[in-house]
Amino acid sequence: MSETLAEKLSNIVRDPYTHAKFLNTLAFMENAGARKISKFEHKTNVSLLILKHAAEEHRHAYYLKKQIGKLGQLGFESFEDRYLIAPKESRYYLDLLDVHVCKYVKTHFGLSGYALKWAAYLFVTYAIEVRADELYPIYQNILQTTASKIQVKSIIVEEEGHLEEMISQLQSFAPDWEIHAQAAIQLESALFAHWVNAL
Repeated sequence: MSETLAEKLSNIVRDPYTHAKFLNTLAFMENAGARKISKFEHKTNVSLLILKHAAEEHRHAYYLKKQIGKLGQLGFESFEDRYLIAPKESRYYLDLLDVHVCKYVKTHFGLSGYALKWAAYLFVTYAIEVRADELYPIYQNILQTTASKIQVKSIIVEEEGHLEEMISQLQSFAPDWEIHAQAAIQLESALFAHWVNAL
């Protein structure tokens, strides 16, 4: 998967307009993640960790969208389909993962209501952070190789921190968390492969 992804990203980075669309797509996906975290929040029981995670995802979206200007591209003010790569797959990626993981958690843990939302948040976020820890370093390597003005080093550092935080939360959630986290990763991998093919 990594070689195919690296090849696709290399091709994307070669063309400024396509690269701008890719940055906008990443910004959209980071923003979708932040919005989903905010939607998940309990009305009163909101931890510092949740606020931090949502704030950082929003900042990633802002940072990525701002990078488009370095490519000299205009007209990327919105997340309309014409300004995204693989718009359909990008829009439904996180929603589909959420649905699949919710079904899995409900089946294996018998949870409902807020407890179900919390468990799904943990496993979905874990799978996404594992993916981010693969995607962004590959992208950063290509950016460095091509001497691009775009950099995503700061995002890589924060995503690594997110992954450590999710592991800590999952360890508290269930002693056999790794088995269930692996199931979430498998669900995400299928969606990611579909997304990469659509790029």
